[in-house]
Amino acid sequence: MGSQDNGEGVSRLEVRGLGSAVIRDVSLRLGPGEGLAVTGPSGSGKTSLFRAIADLDPNEGEVLLSGEARSRMPAPEWRRRVAYVPAEPAWWLETAGEHLPEGGAAMAKRLGLAPALLGKPVASLSTGERQRLALAAAFARAPQVLLLDEPTSALDEANRGDVEDAILEMLAGGAALLIASHDPAQVGRLGLAVLRMQDGRVAEAE
Repeated sequence: MGSQDNGEGVSRLEVRGLGSAVIRDVSLRLGPGEGLAVTGPSGSGKTSLFRAIADLDPNEGEVLLSGEARSRMPAPEWRRRVAYVPAEPAWWLETAGEHLPEGGAAMAKRLGLAPALLGKPVASLSTGERQRLALAAAFARAPQVLLLDEPTSALDEANRGDVEDAILEMLAGGAALLIASHDPAQVGRLGLAVLRMQDGRVAEAE
């Protein structure tokens, strides 16, 4: 679905020559509704790529969203439209529900989080519950691009299916997706092309 930058077609996300302390000269393009599974060994640059696209680490190169350069957009607006969900999200408020935007409770319920859980301290949630909470907060904001770093690593089959269904719905709505996953079956269920990282570079795209 996705491809390295080839100058063709309408793009939702376009990355041109992106580089940081870890990644080197990464270029790719995703159209609306397209996704890429980013694979590679630990330390190959997957997380660094996501953080650079989200503009969370110093980086060089160009990133465009529907043709609009990141450099022309206020950082909070960019991060609202380009949602990065790390493997281990940070929490800054006491209760789970405080991290959800307006309408987020419905998404949390869809991902299997009971309404009563939203009133609990985040510290009391299991790893899988915190993972789903972070995803619910991101999905509820209806971003145009999703950057998901191992988003279902702590989930059982049922909860993983709920998350994948939500991802597929967002793709159907025109969002673009980059997902780091070590699960080939998940990549197949989501119908994604594969981009393999090695030593901070794109090793191959399938």
